[in-house]
Amino acid sequence: MDGEPGFGIRHKDTLAARHLHAQANPRLWNMVLLRRNTRPTSRLPDAFFRRKRKPMNASISEIRSYPVKGLSGQVLPLASLEEGQTIPGDRRFALGRPGFAFDIENPVWMPKTNFLALVRDERLAELDAVFDEATDTLTLQQDAQTVLTANLSSSDGRDRVEAYFAEFLADEIDGPPTLLEAGDHSFSDLDAKVVSLINLESVAALGLEIGADVDARRFRGNIYFKDAPAWSEFDWLDQRLRIGGAVVEVIKRTRRCAATNVNPETATRDLNLPRALQKGFGHTDLGVYARVVAPGEIRPGDQIIPI
Repeated sequence: MDGEPGFGIRHKDTLAARHLHAQANPRLWNMVLLRRNTRPTSRLPDAFFRRKRKPMNASISEIRSYPVKGLSGQVLPLASLEEGQTIPGDRRFALGRPGFAFDIENPVWMPKTNFLALVRDERLAELDAVFDEATDTLTLQQDAQTVLTANLSSSDGRDRVEAYFAEFLADEIDGPPTLLEAGDHSFSDLDAKVVSLINLESVAALGLEIGADVDARRFRGNIYFKDAPAWSEFDWLDQRLRIGGAVVEVIKRTRRCAATNVNPETATRDLNLPRALQKGFGHTDLGVYARVVAPGEIRPGDQIIPI
């Protein structure tokens, strides 16, 4: 799939280039050397691989929203965060699996297995989705060719979306899915309105651990940030962070599932990242969830400061 310009989210460098990057970063290079000299049966705790200090230079690399659950995200130039809300428009829509009943008048959180999602439907990664919030128009592309344009505020547009996915996933699902929207409900993986933060140094550390280039888009975060030690985001639990003009409170580590095994470039399951995290670091977490506690605008380049 064609990629958007970003802030280092799509890592295309080779493993050798990654090692050169690590050598320029003494902390990451020490991790490489430690892994080379540690017996495979030895498991070292997270604290061994991160400094127990609050990173003061972390800053936003990229902001992303996922208007339709399970489909690709889109890069935002900025986002206005509101107290107790998600990134605007995030997971506003979802595609309910055939036979799944959802009350849009009284929406409640439901597990991801009830919807089309990468955890079961890796072919979704073949599609590039762009949503125009001003017109409620969803455009899908496959191999740089537009395959669907539909207005999600019209019954005809919704019918066309459902018919498209019934055909696109004919071998995986038995009938058309249902395009769902329920007011300001967010079809999030968590039973709370949150934003997700991904530390690019943690992604790099995972790549070094398994000797592979890990695309950070696998983790479907809202706020990707850089210049913080790997795994230091876990030290932020129950703390408040000032991000640009907003304040968030970190409430939970993000446990990773099989959706991260899907390569966003090839739509194939080419890595087992939950297993790699468990084997290398003793847990299956990467990233954190945070609740917005004070509104404000955020942009790439804004610092992330514990307060």
